[in-house]
Amino acid sequence: MGSAHSPSCPATKPSMLNVHLVPHTHDDVGWLKTVDQYYHGDRNNIQHAGVQYILDSVIDQLQKDPARRFIYVETAFFYRWWRQQSQNTRRIVTQLVNEGRLEFINGGWCMSDEATTHYSAVIDQMTLGLRFLNDTFGECGRPRVAWHIDPFGHAREHASIFAQMGYDGFFFGRLDYQDKARRMKTKEMEMLWRASESLTPPLADLFTGVLPNGYNPPEGFCWDQSCNDAPIRDDPDLEDYNVDEIVQRFLNVSYNQAAFYKTNHIIMTMGSDFQYENANLWYKNMDKLIKYVNALQAKGSKVNVLYSTPSCYLQELNLANLTWPLKTDDFFPYADDAHDFWTGYFTSRPALKLYERLSNSRLQTCNQLEVLGGPKSTSGPFGEGDSDTMSKAMGVAQHHDAVSGTEKQHVAYDYARRLATGWAHCEVLVRNSLAVLSGSESPRVFCENLNISVCPLTESSQKVLYFSMNVYNPLGRTVSWPVRLPVNGSLYSVTDTKGKTVDSQVGNYVCMSFKLICNIYDMKSSSLLLLLSVRWFHFSINNKSVLMYAFKFLKVTFDDTTGLLSSLTNLETNQTIRLTQNFYWYNASSGNNKESRQPSGAYIFRPNSSDPFVINKTAEIQIVTVSSTVQEVTQWFSPWVSQVVRLYEGHRELELEWTVGPVPIADGLGKEVITRLDTDIESSDYFYTDSNGREVLERRKDYRPTWDLKQTEPIAGNYYPINSRAYIKDDKHQLTVVTDRSQGVSSIYNGSLEIMLHRRLLYDDFRGVGEPLSEPGEFFDGLVARGRLLLTLTPPNMAADVHRPLAQGMVLQPLLSFQDGTPLANTKLEVCRGSFSGLQDALPPAVHLLTLSQWDKDSVLIRLEHQYQAKESKTHSQPITKLFSTLEVLGASEMSLGANQWKEDMNRLQWNTGTKASKPLPLSAKDPSPWEVTLNPMEIRTFLLQLRQL
Repeated sequence: MGSAHSPSCPATKPSMLNVHLVPHTHDDVGWLKTVDQYYHGDRNNIQHAGVQYILDSVIDQLQKDPARRFIYVETAFFYRWWRQQSQNTRRIVTQLVNEGRLEFINGGWCMSDEATTHYSAVIDQMTLGLRFLNDTFGECGRPRVAWHIDPFGHAREHASIFAQMGYDGFFFGRLDYQDKARRMKTKEMEMLWRASESLTPPLADLFTGVLPNGYNPPEGFCWDQSCNDAPIRDDPDLEDYNVDEIVQRFLNVSYNQAAFYKTNHIIMTMGSDFQYENANLWYKNMDKLIKYVNALQAKGSKVNVLYSTPSCYLQELNLANLTWPLKTDDFFPYADDAHDFWTGYFTSRPALKLYERLSNSRLQTCNQLEVLGGPKSTSGPFGEGDSDTMSKAMGVAQHHDAVSGTEKQHVAYDYARRLATGWAHCEVLVRNSLAVLSGSESPRVFCENLNISVCPLTESSQKVLYFSMNVYNPLGRTVSWPVRLPVNGSLYSVTDTKGKTVDSQVGNYVCMSFKLICNIYDMKSSSLLLLLSVRWFHFSINNKSVLMYAFKFLKVTFDDTTGLLSSLTNLETNQTIRLTQNFYWYNASSGNNKESRQPSGAYIFRPNSSDPFVINKTAEIQIVTVSSTVQEVTQWFSPWVSQVVRLYEGHRELELEWTVGPVPIADGLGKEVITRLDTDIESSDYFYTDSNGREVLERRKDYRPTWDLKQTEPIAGNYYPINSRAYIKDDKHQLTVVTDRSQGVSSIYNGSLEIMLHRRLLYDDFRGVGEPLSEPGEFFDGLVARGRLLLTLTPPNMAADVHRPLAQGMVLQPLLSFQDGTPLANTKLEVCRGSFSGLQDALPPAVHLLTLSQWDKDSVLIRLEHQYQAKESKTHSQPITKLFSTLEVLGASEMSLGANQWKEDMNRLQWNTGTKASKPLPLSAKDPSPWEVTLNPMEIRTFLLQLRQL
């Protein structure tokens, strides 16, 4: 079935108002119950919902009438169900899919959150779901429409990703109430979203429609077993015959809705959360509705009702051949009322948000080592390992009630447990692969608790301790990465594989516990940490003194009286800004009912004053370490807030490692904790935030590009999500903050940037989760969160050259593993390899290796990405050509971004915006040869490579 005309779409009537009824269910991949509890229909005392019964019931009902339609969205659930079905049921379902009666929409493993997800994990979870549908149903199972009916605001990068995956359109349910009111008035509920400033249109153009009722049916027309609306009572011999009344009400609803849309087609979402467990109720009443409404056409009625799907509705809009308005910004922040901004979840559950991001790094490493280690990776000396378990756990974690932090506490634990199980499977694979690459099969441990300075192997109390550390760098270029290990002695020497000494230092590291830490910094050398490379370091106790000297790139000063930061200087560019940084908390609005006062909760940020409380006007400087590799200052602000400020030799960024918690609540006040950077940069109300870790959008305080904002929440209404970076700038200076997880950010004062780090609240915010966001933490006195912010100061035109690689390095971190004893004891000398690299050369600075994973036995999926925007960097914002090398490549075929279509088969619907259409790309922008790949700024290209078995 081509994109142009789908034969499975029902006929419509051109001279009438066509009402497309879309039967659907919205099945959260975890929220109030865990994903498996939702699947089985377990713990129905929390919420009545059982996805297996929904699919059973719908498949049964679809067979009763070929006119009936249903759409299904969440592949994580469909996959669970499909595995349990008989051959006969599978045949029936396949026929329903082939005939367009059951249609997959969206089709990712989940319906991802848009504010707190990173683009690489979103692409992965979409690829996972789409691949299952493609392997199971072929072309008829390929979703044509993206469907984000529930996420709380919409990111431009998501729209760009959907466009590049070949989707024809995108529908969603939630947008700011002021934006919606304006769009209804001007009939701009449907538009063309131009989702990239760098990619040539229409590459990232996506037709986007706002649904009329969120994702619910119109009022009075909900016929699920969970609803209380009147059924259609059409036997005149029985009492309460109501056909005429219901038909009339439906005609009114249809005309009212049509007044806000441009064509003679409207869509109605007939379903809601976990509906259709008894699908007969819905279909029986919709059958009657269609019959009785359409019967009036004989008497001159101009309304035609039909079973339909979002793609059939979209096809009619395309055929209308109208000019559609253009949208170039995004849909953040989202408010559903004057004091109800959904900007709290940008930060909710900060530890889960970090764990998700680290798990993504681990998964990419796991995928790469599966390819590089060959078949022995999944079945080798350490047993059976796989990357699939981690892929599925990460797929579930992208859901809009998972990494978003808007689930119940027991469900948050379940998401974390899944990620831990996924890594346990990957760990075996990684051990096997590193054994193949190194020639050493001796046991290898991964220190999972380095964030709290715990690693039993390195802390062993032997008199003379030897251990070796192996570092795997998943990035396509050399990085310098500081390593911090807890140790027992005070005298260590560190040597690399060639026996060369590596700079290191032992010092006290004070925070939660007193331990000695061995810092090994700047592990750089030509072969070290080149792409996909592995390097070994050997440790032994000895006597070594340390030199002190100043670092060449950055200077930072502290105020003697307050103990706070006072300035930051870039010594290369000779620029200095005033910089103070402190920690504050907003007092959360509280209340037991929404009517009196909307409280802050898992979703909503609602401070009861615009002035935050300072945690301490001064910081006690507790410890200063100065050595040839690192200079660090520990600041104590209160028993629950501390920070280590670090400068590393050879690095161009300042590291702030913050620790916040347990947030005290004995005073009965919920707290939303921020850190604020105040500078003398003349930012004049402008600040900049990334979209899902990729392109950057300009923000302006108390302003929205698409409508005249009436600002009702001066703090919460100015918060935006960041996933990797935010910055403020003027003509001369740009201060960029790179972050280690998704957070909320704003600029409330000229020259300031504030980032919300942690939240602990005492009330539910009445958006359905039904519990306050108060994470117990390990000791049940509140969660302690720790994280890092990296600060860079540059002229604006040089900023991207620093923050782009810095952010990628934060997302894809080196993996450390440890072996006990001397390296020679671990191996037969002749097979021991000191280092290994999967690429001959580092990739060019503009090129990022986004994906390298085993697709099937003989082929590998690879994605190469241009990581700079157009006009962002003088050096790197141009097209770049890269040769495939190293891997023994027999053939390469280009695919869509979602890897479920060959690139040459992509054929999307075209839309008019009244702007001039762009010319096709000039020939020079095409690839010079099949082995050379040209990437334009912000372009991602996806290839399936056939490899000669290594």
